[in-house]
Order: sequence, then structure tokens, then C-alpha cells
Amino acid sequence: MSRFILSLDQGTTSSRAIVFDEAAVNQGQGQYAIPQHFPKPGWVEHDPELIWEMQLGAGRDAIARAGIQSSQIAAIGITNQRETALVWDRQTGRPVYPAIVWQDRRTAEMCEELKRKGLEREISAKTGLVCDAYFSATKIAWILDHVEDARARAEAGELLAGTIDTWLIWKLTGGAVHATDVTNASRTMLYDLHRMEWDQGLMAELNIPAGILPEVRMSGGSFGTALEEWFGASIPIMSVLGDQQAALFGHTCLDAGSAKNTYGTGCFILMNTGTEAVASGHGLLTTIAWGMGDELYYALEGSVFVAGAAVQWLEEGLGLISSPADSERMALEVEDTGGVVVVPAFTGLGAPYWDMYARGAVFGLTRGTTSAHLVRATLESLALQSRDVIGAMEKDAGMPLSDLRVDGGAVRNDLLMQFQADILGSEVTRTTHAETTALGAALLAGLAAGIWSREELRGFNQAEQTFVPLMAEEEREARYAVWQDAVHRTMGWEKHERPNGR
Repeated sequence: MSRFILSLDQGTTSSRAIVFDEAAVNQGQGQYAIPQHFPKPGWVEHDPELIWEMQLGAGRDAIARAGIQSSQIAAIGITNQRETALVWDRQTGRPVYPAIVWQDRRTAEMCEELKRKGLEREISAKTGLVCDAYFSATKIAWILDHVEDARARAEAGELLAGTIDTWLIWKLTGGAVHATDVTNASRTMLYDLHRMEWDQGLMAELNIPAGILPEVRMSGGSFGTALEEWFGASIPIMSVLGDQQAALFGHTCLDAGSAKNTYGTGCFILMNTGTEAVASGHGLLTTIAWGMGDELYYALEGSVFVAGAAVQWLEEGLGLISSPADSERMALEVEDTGGVVVVPAFTGLGAPYWDMYARGAVFGLTRGTTSAHLVRATLESLALQSRDVIGAMEKDAGMPLSDLRVDGGAVRNDLLMQFQADILGSEVTRTTHAETTALGAALLAGLAAGIWSREELRGFNQAEQTFVPLMAEEEREARYAVWQDAVHRTMGWEKHERPNGR
């Protein structure tokens, strides 16, 4: 009888589920949009109960559309939006407050206080992260501080805390398992990457009782059994991965030096650095890629703040294109950018520059500049920013990029993908699977359940198209030097004193 994997993909904007067969082919899926709540400026919340109901519904829909029996499902894999955190009652299972989403900035001052105490370097050394409201630790502390009696109840052992994966595991197992995996733990700002345990000192600084945190397990392995009432059969949960790590695994970036880039609103770039945690000297994050058995892999992670958002700016802000898909057609109207460089530092610059005062700029305009030149230069900025981050990764890891596998909406743009290969001097591979995050959770669950071997995984998510660099090295480096010059000219812009307060 055929065996299947049910992948539960709980993201920021939707709860999705996909049933994969033994060839890792999508046989059926379900999906529900997640309502976003913005109670105050800079605050972002989700309803945890709704997340659970929609994830359960998506799973049931996927099984129904696959036309299989629940008993044919060998394992469940879970992947989730990272850093989003919640606290709930151990007995009733009711959340004491909405889930605070990773985008939420309400705890920025709490992070500033940690920095004033001189803890920034310690946090980086232990957790591989920067001290920022992005991560889960201060979110949990905020809930304990602001919900009536929450801290006392937590200390009395009445409450539990966790990220979204932990919440789903707890619900699926009927409260039998309170656990997370190493990838999600590594994004909390509470987990010591080197000692592989929750850090008592950091918990004490934030006054988070150890008893409310989940047990940390390897990403591939047993996380309990989903109750029969949920999907019609008792199904073992065999993998848990944060979404970006799941995408890395879904791209089968199993070896050190392999990397993936997800082109969305921004770009999420992860490079597998092997079995050693590599500290970054360029403001990248050190994180756990995945773990199974006695094998643990690490990654460096960097983000481009503005990628697809720059193309959206061309459409909605400037009216130069009618849709993102129109950008390639228009860019092909010209042979090159005509010397135009667009630096889309709309919200500052991330790695390796880290300048919150930088702002976007357009350089090299002449009377001959057309809208097509501007569109082409904007597309190239996505690839150039990605080279910035990947270059920092190569320096930190002390190893060259072996290959870059890509996903996200922008990878349909052949012009952009070819320029990405050219400016990196490395092959860029667009793979067959669009849903790499869900696929990654499924592949690891299948590996843990004994359905596939590690070598068999390399046969999945094959290349749909590989873009080979065609640009001469001299031109590549000259183009990149112009880009870096333009970037440095945008830096500190908001600090400049100008007439009339500007």
C-alpha cells in the first residue's frame, strides 16, 4: 500500500497543508488565510485558536483532495512561521493572550534595556542572534508582564509557552507533548547553540520561568502522535522545522556551502555551513539548519529588506508597470540599465552595511534614461543585494558558495535569474517544486520515518532550469564596484542636515 506524508505549513498569512506521495509529488492540498490584527502601531497579533482550527481544516482538506485513507499517512511534518510566540493555560489549553507575531515591535525598548545592561555581546555569543524584538524571548516576557497574574501562574506551573510549532504539537497530541525543535529554539534568543540547552542566565534576565518552556528535540524524530480524532487515524509527528530552514531542506541543500534564496517581499538567504556553528563578523545570524539523530547542521542567515517590494514600488508607487510579471518584458526593451543604479534602501540597509539611516536612491540618470532602464536597474538591485549577503556569508564561513537554489515569486523572471548568476559568478538553480517549505518538512519527516534515505532525497526537487554565469569576471567585478559605490552614497542620509529641517 502506498505511503504518504502530510505536511502542515503554518505561515504568517496562511495555514496550508499538502499531502506528498513517496515520489514527493503533491497529491492534494488545503489552505486558509490567517487574519492579521494590528491593535496598535507596530503591534501584530494572531488568534492562536484560529490558527489551530485553520491548520486542522487545511490538513483535512488536503487528505480529502488527495483521495487517500488517513491510515495511509506514514508521518506528519510541521513547518511554521518562526519567532511568533504565545502562552497558554496548561489545563484548559486556552491562550492567555493572542500570539505576538514575529513582525511585532512592541518589545523594542525591552531589547534596548538589555543592550544598556551590556548583554548584546553575550546574547550574540550564546544564541547566534542579535538583540532584537524580532525574536521570541521578549514576546514571552511581555505577555508574562502584561497579562494579569500571568507571571505568578507561570511560576506556579500553570502556564506553558512556545512558538507556533509547539502550539500545534501540543494541540495535535491532546496536550501530551510540549516540545519544540532545535531550529525554532535557535530563533528564540533564549537557546544556547553551543551547549544545546535553554540558557538560565538569559531566562533570568527576562524573568522567564524555565518550567514554561518546551523540551527541545532534534528536527527529525518523534514529536508524539496526532490523535485519531483530528485526521481519522493516529499519525506520528516525525519532523518540525522553522519555515526558512524547511525551505533550505526542501531545496536539498544538504552539504556545506549550498544555499537557498527565497525572493519575496524581501529575500531570505540561508547557507549550510556544515556541522560547526560559524560566528558572523558581518551582522549575519548564526542558526541551526536542522538536526536528526546525532547529526546537527548549522546555517548562516541574512536578509535583504526590500526585494519584491521594490518591484511593487515600480507598479504602485511609480506606475511604470501594470504587474510584477510585466517587469521582465519592460526590462528587455533595453540592452542594459544605461548606467542607472537603483538602491532600494527604503527602510535602511541590512547586512553587511547595517545602516538604519540609509535611504533609497537612483544614480546615473541622463536625458536618455527611460522607464525601461529604471525597471531593469530595479530588478538588478535584487540580485546585487543578494550578492552583498552571500559575499558576507562566504567570508564568514570561509568557503565559497557551491550553488544557489531559488524559490519565490521573482524566480519566474528569467532575466533576473540570469543576472543573479552573472553577478555571483555561480550557478543559480530554479527547482521544480514551488512549495519548498512544505516539501522540506515532508522530506525530513519521510527521512525520519524511514521512507527515504538521505541519498534518495537528492533526487527530489530537481532543477527545472539552471542559469550559468555568462558575464566575464572583469565586467562582473566592475559592475559590483559601481553598486557598492552607489550603496555607500545612500548611507547616513537621514542624518544629513538640510534646509527647512530636511
